Amino acid sequence: MSAVEIPQRPTLFIDGSWTKSSDGKTRPTINPYDAKVLIEVDEASAEDAQRAIASASHFFKTSDWPHKTFEERCNLLSRYADLLQAHKSKLAHIETLDTGKTLAESEIDIDDVTNVFRFYAKEALKLQNEKTISGDLIPSSVQSKVIHEPVGVCVLITPWNYPILQLCWKLAPALATGNAVIVKPSEVTPLSTVYLTKLLIEAGFPAKSVQLLTASGASIGPTLTESKDVDLVSFTGGLATGRHIIRSCAETVKRCTVELGGKNPNVVFADCDLDLAVDNVLTAVFTHSGQVCSSGARLIVEESIADRLVAGVVERAKQISMGSGLDPKSETGPLVSAEHLGKVEAFVDIARKEGGKVVCGGMRPDPKQHPDLAQGYFFLPTVVDHCDRTMRIVQEETFGPILTVERFKDGDEETAVFLANDTAYGLAGGVQSKDHARAERIARRLRHGTVWVNTYGAYTPQAEWGGYGMSGNGRELGSKGLDEYIETKHIWAEKKPAMMGWFKDARM
Repeated sequence: MSAVEIPQRPTLFIDGSWTKSSDGKTRPTINPYDAKVLIEVDEASAEDAQRAIASASHFFKTSDWPHKTFEERCNLLSRYADLLQAHKSKLAHIETLDTGKTLAESEIDIDDVTNVFRFYAKEALKLQNEKTISGDLIPSSVQSKVIHEPVGVCVLITPWNYPILQLCWKLAPALATGNAVIVKPSEVTPLSTVYLTKLLIEAGFPAKSVQLLTASGASIGPTLTESKDVDLVSFTGGLATGRHIIRSCAETVKRCTVELGGKNPNVVFADCDLDLAVDNVLTAVFTHSGQVCSSGARLIVEESIADRLVAGVVERAKQISMGSGLDPKSETGPLVSAEHLGKVEAFVDIARKEGGKVVCGGMRPDPKQHPDLAQGYFFLPTVVDHCDRTMRIVQEETFGPILTVERFKDGDEETAVFLANDTAYGLAGGVQSKDHARAERIARRLRHGTVWVNTYGAYTPQAEWGGYGMSGNGRELGSKGLDEYIETKHIWAEKKPAMMGWFKDARM
């Protein structure tokens, strides 16, 4: 990939113009495959964040953008979807360089977000229909209706693992409903977001409807979340940061939606198709090197097949081809950063001390056997057997290629459900069984926002996404994904005005 295809400075988009940081600071963006610097991006300051907020607020209050018809805005969404497909190759390359994921995964992400924009281009049109309230409780002289309006200035804070996907899940409904947005991508993987912003302007969205701030959360996060001129914050990321953002938003009572990850169970019963179950377990936990909020990191398996299933998973895990995401032979890539690699290594060390049995992986690739991986942030697919619910490796989100194995007695559905729900999170889970009635029964009892049966990981823009418990609040995608970005207003109009006569008129 030539350097010209990587977004160049400046990388801040404020008040309708590309600009450098006010204090001149930059931050390197690293290719996790070989630890080389891809580009220096501008590091926004608190002053830059304030300018972005002021511009977005002024634009929202004075422009006609919030008052355009849903049809006008949805036409722009459709145009943007077409641009995403036209630029798919470049976007996918940028995403792979920045995140380390395979090119095939990046291309799937772009197809997925294209469908998200096309879905909301149609779904948001339904909000254009004003709801008239009538009936015995409404006087005949009254016109009562409910209309939908945008919330205002929306701050969209996105994670490093799915920069394109997680931004567009927020961006499509926010723009469709007429909001002004301020985008803050992860400082670790900002490059595709820069490119996406350029495409927004090319598609015809008003230049000041979107502001882009490339910076660390520590440097500008409080400025964005505490501002009285920000009306909504949507955040996807870690639990600790999410808690801080919720507290920060509470001071100004602004809307706050958060998706904070998960510790997701994959429950496998003995009557499953074993080969299919092995494949599902592998896909659930090792895709994108486990750096997925819905990763099926907890295998909960019926005892009679546990040894065979684990053996099958281990055999296949050892064969996973690791390498550059741009190499078509690679099945998975590196972890995103040196810091994250250190965290994943620490979790395996903790698991060993707690009594877990590491049956494969558990370390970086041997540099003698894999010299091509020595400079990158690679960690072998790892299986930790004989775990129990008290272990940190079972309860805490590792966000890496680590599968833990817990067992339950044959036929003991109660224990299977108990273990699957024994987590502070509640984002996603899976059930593997040939008995469809049992699978449905278990799926309904799992306290998780998405449950897959005899598969893992698929989703559709038409269905809501979000979690229970500490996985967050609110929903993205589906019709409910629009609700986060709209205000609902009731207008009661008296067509035959008359004196209400509640208080005595002293003039009479």
